[in-house]
Amino acid sequence: MRVLMVEDAVDLAEAVIARLARSGFVCDLATGVETACDFRAVQRYDAIILDINLPDGSGLSLLRDLRAEGDRTPVLMLTALISVDDRIVALDQGADDYLGKPFDQRELEARLRALVRREAGSKQEQIHLGGLSYFPADRSALLDGRRLELTRREAALLDILLRHQGKYLTKTRLYDSLYGFEDADVGVNAIELYIGRLRKKLAGSGVSIATQRGVGYRIGADG
Repeated sequence: MRVLMVEDAVDLAEAVIARLARSGFVCDLATGVETACDFRAVQRYDAIILDINLPDGSGLSLLRDLRAEGDRTPVLMLTALISVDDRIVALDQGADDYLGKPFDQRELEARLRALVRREAGSKQEQIHLGGLSYFPADRSALLDGRRLELTRREAALLDILLRHQGKYLTKTRLYDSLYGFEDADVGVNAIELYIGRLRKKLAGSGVSIATQRGVGYRIGADG
């Protein structure tokens, strides 16, 4: 899951991003409206965490522009403004949820997951493919009833492959789901490494990852 956080309180943002990273989220930080627009111009996000008061404008204006463009990316407003009127304005402008500062980061993470599930139209708590059972809530998996040991990035890669099972995903699409702009020193070919690791862990299970040269990777059940 890739998230854009628009927040000018850098210390707060970095703490949130570090926590989200440990849970398998890829999070880019924009400290203002202009930077957020630049990021959105080149990257698709699964969710946006948006502060209202920003140094170069209002998060509400950014939200209005986003909705006017027809962009339905889930938006979680994160702000110190806590009055009922403030919440009503944000929700009326198209926000999907609202969390006041200070907040518990566990709640922020849970709300993000809920927003993405809602947008995807899926309430499923498990994803099954052959003998593989995947649990999105904690990004864990069972293979033929035994726990499958996964690193954070392996779990993130398995997550996106399973959510699009049966479809080929390009290397670039997978890379964008695993790495943020701060990881610019990591090449797109890193995906090949993680695909190879997942294949080894799935070997002999009846679940495999196919490669179509020039197209991408697809997970599916054999037979």
